[in-house]
Amino acid sequence: MRRDGQPEAGGDAVSEEEPGYGIGAVARRLGVPASTLRTWNLRYGIGPSRRSPGGHRRYDEADLRRLQEMNRLVRSGMPPADAAGLVLRQSPPASAREVTPQVAPQVAPQVAPQVAPQVAPQVASQVTPRRSPGAAPHLPAAEPGLLSAAMLARVVTAMDAPAVSMALDAALAAHGVLWTWERLVLPVFAAISRRQRDTGAGIDIEHLFSNRLQAALVRFSAHAPAPAHPRPVLLAAAEEEQHTLAIQALAAALGGLAVETRVLGARTPYSALADAMRRVGPAAVFVWSQTPETGDPAPLGGLPGLRPACRIIAGGPGWSDGMPTEVTRVTTFRDAISAVMTTLR
Repeated sequence: MRRDGQPEAGGDAVSEEEPGYGIGAVARRLGVPASTLRTWNLRYGIGPSRRSPGGHRRYDEADLRRLQEMNRLVRSGMPPADAAGLVLRQSPPASAREVTPQVAPQVAPQVAPQVAPQVAPQVASQVTPRRSPGAAPHLPAAEPGLLSAAMLARVVTAMDAPAVSMALDAALAAHGVLWTWERLVLPVFAAISRRQRDTGAGIDIEHLFSNRLQAALVRFSAHAPAPAHPRPVLLAAAEEEQHTLAIQALAAALGGLAVETRVLGARTPYSALADAMRRVGPAAVFVWSQTPETGDPAPLGGLPGLRPACRIIAGGPGWSDGMPTEVTRVTTFRDAISAVMTTLR
C-alpha cells in the first residue's frame, strides 16, 4: 500500500479498519480466479484467517504464503485435496478452530481413495514381541493430507523437490520411518526402476528422490529421544558397497526407538569394522549389501567375538549363499528393526 492510503497496483485498499487483503487482490496476485479461492476455503480451509472490524474476511501474509504454496502444488499436478493437506500440515492457520470443521468432512472423502492405508504411528508398536515380524500391521482409517505412493511418484517424476520434501516430512511425522519406508519409499523406487528399465532414463529422478529422502531422515532424527540402551549399534555398508540409504533409514528408525547408532557409511573395510567393534563394544552390528559384487558373506565370519556378546546382522539383497551360522540374515526393513530390538531386550 502507498503512503497516501491508496492501493498498490492490482491490490485492494487497505486501512486500519480493513486490515489484510481482499479476495480480489489475492486472486490477481496469484493469478487464480476468485471462485477457485472460495472453493479452496470452503472445501479445504485454505482461506482468510482475519476478520476486520467491519466484519469482512481478510487474507494476511501467512494466508498468502499458504495459498502460494497451494497454487504451486496444484500447478505441479497434485490434486487440490492432497495439496491442501500438505499445506495445512506444514503451516496451520491461526484460526484453526474455524478451519477444522470445514476440512474434516470435505477433505477426507476425496483423499482417502488415494492414500495408502496407515499403520500404527509408533515404530515400537510394529516390532513388539506380540506380533511376529512378518505379520501384517494394524490398518486404521486413512489420514487426510498424506500422499499415496503413486501420487508421490508423480511428484518425484516432476522433480518438484519442495513437494517431495513436504510429503516425506508429513509421512515421517505422522507414522515414522517404518511406515514411510514400506508404504512410500519402496514403491516409489520400484516405479523409478520400472521407468529406467522401460525407457533407459530416470537416474536424475532417482538421485533427486534419494537426496530428498536423506535430508528428511536427518530432519526426523533431530527429534529422536535420548538413548535408553547402554550399548550402541554399528551400521555399515559391506566392503566396496556404495549404497547407504537403507542403513541411514535404519539408523533413523532405531533412533526413534531410543537406540544409539553409529553409522560407518559406504565401503567400510572389514578390518575397519572390526577395529570399530573393539573400540565401541556394540550390542549389534548391521552390515548392508545391495549388489552381488559386495555380498560375499565369508568375511562376516571373521569379525571379532566380543564380551558381552555382539550380534552380527546381515541385510540387503546382495548377500550370496553360505552365510556363517553365527550371523543373522534379514530380508526386510521390518525384520532388521526386530532383530536389533530383540538383541537389546
